[in-house]
Amino acid sequence: MKIEKSIIQFLKDLKKNNNRAWFNEHKIAFKIEQTLAKDFYNAIMNNLKKHDEIDKFKLFRIYRDVRFSKDKTPYQPHFAGSYSRSGKKLRGGYYLRIRPGESFLAGGFWAPNKEDLLRIRKEFEIDATEIREILSEKKFISVFEGKLVGEELKTAPRGFNKEHPNLDLIRKKGFVAVRKFTDKEVLAQDFLTVVDDSFQTLRPFFDYMSDVLTTNLNGESLID
Repeated sequence: MKIEKSIIQFLKDLKKNNNRAWFNEHKIAFKIEQTLAKDFYNAIMNNLKKHDEIDKFKLFRIYRDVRFSKDKTPYQPHFAGSYSRSGKKLRGGYYLRIRPGESFLAGGFWAPNKEDLLRIRKEFEIDATEIREILSEKKFISVFEGKLVGEELKTAPRGFNKEHPNLDLIRKKGFVAVRKFTDKEVLAQDFLTVVDDSFQTLRPFFDYMSDVLTTNLNGESLID
């Protein structure tokens, strides 16, 4: 199972002709490429289920909601899918976007609710040793450059010390690891394996964060 060249080519053509008239003329081609892409995303799902518990998979619609956007182009020139981990004990999710020249996969916590975000920040305030060890692991560095990306505050959140040694982690609003890909890498025969291997690299990070989010600051379980 691999990403076919026709998928990349269709997305390139769509980016150049991002209008309803062109899309309607090429609706059959879109359906064909969408099916091929969905087959690939389902293959990812099958691999994930071998080493994680997945609650649901979502293939995002190609149609854009332009009501509140300055960009009025009607279509997303990419395919994207997400996988949510299942159960109260498991948190976080996986994501893959296929877009010519801008493909990437990601995993983590995009926008934690305020309770979860505060719990994570409190954990880092007390001790960030374990998360730093995870981020500094050789495999995590090779796959995700040893860092988490996402929005962050310019200074300390309310109630936190502006001079705290873990402020770089505390001021984050999301906790996501990202790996970017070239088109050549996306089209490679082993891309499915590379994606799965990258997702497996996230497991220590997920295990740690899930533990944090299911316990209080005393380490006592918050779930039945």
